[in-house]
This record gives sequence, C-alpha cells and structure tokens, in this order.
Amino acid sequence: MSAHCQLTGTRPVFGKNISHSHRRTSRRFDPNIQNKRYWLPGEGRHIRLRLSARAVKTVDTIGIEAAVARIRARGERV
Repeated sequence: MSAHCQLTGTRPVFGKNISHSHRRTSRRFDPNIQNKRYWLPGEGRHIRLRLSARAVKTVDTIGIEAAVARIRARGERV
C-alpha cells in the first residue's frame, strides 16, 4: 500500500542524498504514516485510518466526524 495520508493527502516526496564528495543519489522522504482506529459515534462503529502524525493531531483538534467528512469529500472510502 502506498505511503499516503487519507486526511491530508500527504505523499512521499523525492530528493537527493549528497555525499561528502558531493555525489548525488536519489532518495525518498516518506510521511510518518500511522494506522489509527477511531470510534465513529454517528455510525456506531470503529474505523481504521492511515494518517500522518500531523493528521492525527488534526483529528484531535477538529474531531473524528469532521475529519471523516473531509476524507469523504476527497473521494476516499471510509
């Protein structure tokens, strides 16, 4: 499964490693993806989300119902 956040849409970005001799090699910066399980009171069930660490803090701020609404607005299935 690709490393992307369901809430923010954060995906890996690509860059270069630069050695001491200044040779450049490709590398990948992955977001800090965590699997989280939340109780969704409106539907009476638990849901599992793949969220970045920043998105976990966002869910704590705006609430799970608003977060699920944003995810569904992006077209993702929950």
